[in-house]
Amino acid sequence: VINVINLIDKFYSIFGFKYHVELSTRPEKSMGSDEDWERATTALKGALEHKGLPYKINEGDGAFYGPKIDFHLEDSIGRTWQCGTIQLDMQMPERFDLYYIGPDGEKHRPVMIHRVVFGSIERFIAILTEHFAGAFPVWISPVQVKIIGILDKHTPYVKEVQEKLESFGIRTETDVRNEKIGLKIREARLEKVPYMLVVGDKEMESGQVAVRSRKEGELGAMALDEFIKKILDEIETKAM
Repeated sequence: VINVINLIDKFYSIFGFKYHVELSTRPEKSMGSDEDWERATTALKGALEHKGLPYKINEGDGAFYGPKIDFHLEDSIGRTWQCGTIQLDMQMPERFDLYYIGPDGEKHRPVMIHRVVFGSIERFIAILTEHFAGAFPVWISPVQVKIIGILDKHTPYVKEVQEKLESFGIRTETDVRNEKIGLKIREARLEKVPYMLVVGDKEMESGQVAVRSRKEGELGAMALDEFIKKILDEIETKAM
């Protein structure tokens, strides 16, 4: 149970979520003896106390087969969502007559731990999208870089930059439409793409890119290799 708590904490910390914990106890309709429930509930309390996690008791909200620890994520505007859960189940192994042979050569009854980290993955992605208001950190962002050509004649260099970025696994889109550069930049900003690379005559001649960051604004001209190193560092460290 402690290992599962560590796993869930690691996942939520990576995404920058705060959370609180509830311990849900025996519901009215349940199976198993008082002794089993007491043992299971004490075990979950012990794991939480070992981790030093503050928790509140949610009376009677356990599963019918055992008590559980629920993890409630807090989003950017303070709402909470129940996602992760750890359930300690002594009943199902009993019902299915499960056993293993211990080092002593005797049969022993296992205990089942049910665990969910995300809840449903679709729900977790919805919470994540709302949490960041669509402005994902670069490592999560579906499109990490938008490459924008100023004129038609810059399209070959746009494609060259795209191929180089994608060879490093960086997710890109290009905008080579015959539109004003201001419009293209504004649309990319509205799409909340983390980085825009604008290329014109100067960039094409020097092998550079003009970098605009959603977060930091105009970063100026940069060698393409230097930009690749910068974005790969952010992806690798999962910078928030």
